[in-house]
Amino acid sequence: MSDPQNSSSFAIGIAGCGGRMGRMLVSAVVEAGKAGAAVRLAGGSERQESGLVGRDLGEMAGIGALGVQASDDLDVLFSTSDVVIDFTAPVATTAHAKLAARHGTGLVIGTTGMTEADLAVVQDAARQAPIVFARNMSLGVNLLLSLVQQVSAALDEDYDIEVLEMHHRHKVDAPSGTALALGEAAATGRGVDLDAVADKVRDGITGERKRGDIGFATLRGGDVVGDHSVIFAAEGERIEIGHRASNRQVFSRGAVKAAFWLQGRAPGFYDMQDVLGLKKS
Repeated sequence: MSDPQNSSSFAIGIAGCGGRMGRMLVSAVVEAGKAGAAVRLAGGSERQESGLVGRDLGEMAGIGALGVQASDDLDVLFSTSDVVIDFTAPVATTAHAKLAARHGTGLVIGTTGMTEADLAVVQDAARQAPIVFARNMSLGVNLLLSLVQQVSAALDEDYDIEVLEMHHRHKVDAPSGTALALGEAAATGRGVDLDAVADKVRDGITGERKRGDIGFATLRGGDVVGDHSVIFAAEGERIEIGHRASNRQVFSRGAVKAAFWLQGRAPGFYDMQDVLGLKKS
């Protein structure tokens, strides 16, 4: 068994290490080391005002002390990590992308709620650092994205497309990033621009559904980790394909897989389809 804190190991840092996903990412990195991977936890970042700076990352994650403390010094985190994993917030993620570019550090981004302007900053940084961005890191969801694109390409506009998602009551963005990615996959399959056909809000007397639109429905409640389905509905039949996440470990495991994939990778803007080899040549 390799030592997860061996100084010669591949070094992964965690941005926002005290958050819900941050703690799971800490555990996932340590578990990868215990399973035999030559990986160590380089460090973790937290905002000074969080009250978590100086706390041991392992104790915060509930896995016992690791001798690695949370810091608010992002330059140190990016200079001492081979790859940083970031599931924070768009304003923080864009700053992290610039740091990745400055230090040439790999960056895995699972942050949701990213705007086109935010992504433009990340894509610019990817000219100097290898960056994986995905709205969902799970293997199952990325397989679903491929399936949705294939089904959409095979069916014409006689089939109405609806994307349905549900998340826990605390989620702040809607539709979810994964729902938007599914909409983009459906639009790509049809050869159309999602922005031109997306219908995200229905209220009151809306009139008939417009042929060719891709609709979105958002549900929030309880502790739902993430349910997504895509419905292709025509006269006389309906096709439904979907994915349900029962815990967030699927996201943290996917993010760590992406971090390993970035080892030795040239600067560029990548996604989980690249990581999982799902893109057609």
